[in-house]
Amino acid sequence: MGEQAQNDSQQPPGPSPIQRLHESLINRIAAGEIIHRPASALKELLENCLDAGATSIRITVKDGGMKLLQIQDNGCGIHKSDLPILAERFTTSKIKSFSDLSRLTTYGFRGEALASISHVAHMSVVTKTKTDSCAWKACYSEGVLVPPKAGQTPDPKPCAGIDGTTIVIEDMFYSTPTRLSALRSPSEEYARILDVVTKYAVHNSKVAFLCKKAGSVTPELSTSPTSIDQAIRLLYGHAIGKELLHIEVSSSSTDGTSRPIGSGNVDNSEKWSAEAYCTSPNYQAKKTVFLLFINHRLVESSSVKRAIESVYSGVLPKGAFPFVYLSLEIDPRSVDVNVHPTKREVIFLNEEIVTERISDAIQQVVSQSHSRTFEYQTLLPGRSNESNAKVGRKAREEEGGEEEEEDEDEEERPASSHPTKLYPHHKVRTSLHDRTLESMIPVLNPSRSDGDDVSKKAVGLRDIPESSCDLTSILELRKLVQKSVHHDLTEIIKKHTFVGIVDDYRCLSLIQHATKLYLVNHAALAEEMFYQLALMQFGSYRRLKLDPPPPLRTLIKLAVDAEPGTEKSGLSKNEIVDRIAKTLVSRRSMLAEYFEINITSDGEIETLPHLMKEYTPDLNKLPAFLMRLGPQVQWQSEKGCFSTLMRELAYFYSPSPSHFIPWMPDGVHPQAKAATWQTEHVLFQATRKFLVAPRSLLENDVVQVANLPDLYRVFERC
Repeated sequence: MGEQAQNDSQQPPGPSPIQRLHESLINRIAAGEIIHRPASALKELLENCLDAGATSIRITVKDGGMKLLQIQDNGCGIHKSDLPILAERFTTSKIKSFSDLSRLTTYGFRGEALASISHVAHMSVVTKTKTDSCAWKACYSEGVLVPPKAGQTPDPKPCAGIDGTTIVIEDMFYSTPTRLSALRSPSEEYARILDVVTKYAVHNSKVAFLCKKAGSVTPELSTSPTSIDQAIRLLYGHAIGKELLHIEVSSSSTDGTSRPIGSGNVDNSEKWSAEAYCTSPNYQAKKTVFLLFINHRLVESSSVKRAIESVYSGVLPKGAFPFVYLSLEIDPRSVDVNVHPTKREVIFLNEEIVTERISDAIQQVVSQSHSRTFEYQTLLPGRSNESNAKVGRKAREEEGGEEEEEDEDEEERPASSHPTKLYPHHKVRTSLHDRTLESMIPVLNPSRSDGDDVSKKAVGLRDIPESSCDLTSILELRKLVQKSVHHDLTEIIKKHTFVGIVDDYRCLSLIQHATKLYLVNHAALAEEMFYQLALMQFGSYRRLKLDPPPPLRTLIKLAVDAEPGTEKSGLSKNEIVDRIAKTLVSRRSMLAEYFEINITSDGEIETLPHLMKEYTPDLNKLPAFLMRLGPQVQWQSEKGCFSTLMRELAYFYSPSPSHFIPWMPDGVHPQAKAATWQTEHVLFQATRKFLVAPRSLLENDVVQVANLPDLYRVFERC
């Protein structure tokens, strides 16, 4: 009995039951196969843009695409009726039956890309077709529509927008922390994104591409419609562009050593054509750069790559490799694109024969390129210009060139003089990178309660990204700022050295640029800078929370009581207060949506727009700001409304003195010292980084008061 019980206990367990996986688990597994990293998600989105017929594609990236990946196109858009199933698996407009795979001419066809992205990230879509009167915005999670904010319905919401589609992906791989931790650094992921965009920009040279980091003014990649060889020259450099060889070969082309595929007429399904741009033997790189597009789809093929490398192994030295761009067009019936989850590989008929024909064509063109270019240095380092001129003349004489006339000219030229001596009155003895001890000891503003350490932000202000806005009025205002720029004044502001505050009450300060000293109205500089920051962040401001929220009517009454000359309006002060309060409350939805000025139904102000995290405005000016919104804002015109309201917001943020608290010297008022510290160590540094100086500042706000060479002349006379 004991042995039987022991044998029973050693018997292997029975088979586990087979269970149907939950739909959400299936979708996450599928998403992991398709979306490996931000670059693979971008590849899928780029192909969708190109399928939509886009001629302009803009990509914005933050933290290597892990925090933000935004792609905007001007394609045909998506119908509102299609938005509910947009992010579901196997929903597509490219195919309807299995036989359509044999006639496939688009990039996408399975309908899995957006579904996979919505399972690993937060995704939102803004789209508009040419027939729609407005754009529609929808948010997705786990493949279904979700409400953009708590308490709202998940249905698509109408919004402003232009023709095309904008897809915003945030917090990629938030639901798969293991995949997130396995990714490389943000800089390396961004490099992979740039690599994908660069390759598609070369192949789709008639489409304008732009790729930049969020908050950056200049893009890392920007192209305009051009030819393929010019796109290669622009994106991969002049060294490759000047050595390009153009090759065209097809199934019907013949030469002395090869003949068309098969005999007689080639079957239509076996027809193919190829276009290649490859470098001559003059170009040598440390690794092969190989761009392969089959039916306009970016793919990889180790066999084709090895065949081309073997061609160059006979003409390049060991360890040197070429650049090759190859576009292969094959009848869709001969290509199977459904062999890889990410469509990275394809299978096509007669692969070995096609590869051989292309390799032979490349070898024939490369072998005929006998010219080799060698660069040499004509100016020898460490020798005088006169001796170098003699060496140059001797070299030309040895070459037998007719250079006698040029030699005579060179003898008549005087030898260049020694480096110009830098005199004391031209020396610049300051640097904008110098940091004072005072800047390292922050003076906290008593009106702030967020506990932020502003000392770090004073020496390294954060980048402020430009909001994505399609309103014509805002785009026109942004263009107007760029049109009115004064480049010399902007250069002075960006490279100035702060000297000191001359008059705190009148907001006058001294700055130095090169050997010149300028007296500036720092309130005017700050006001213009905050207007530009408000314009740049329009519609996506940070919030400055007021706790407790003050009553709107009480603040307006404070300002009206202190404002002189109100009796000229013909209204009593209470009537003025009521009219301004009614104007603001009636437009509180617009103020909340565009400017984050949240006014409750009870007439209390909860939040204000926070234009720069490191700087806090003087809240003593809040009553005057609210009062001025009534008469100073042009409420009837959209462009005028936005412009004047942002001007009032900039005036509120500027460090001009408040009328409600009498001015006192530094140290007397508890906020005066903090305001002075902010002006010197935050505002002036912010103007270096953000201000695009207009010509209007030269009229009264920036005056040159001294020039070092002129001062030396005065002292010499004495």
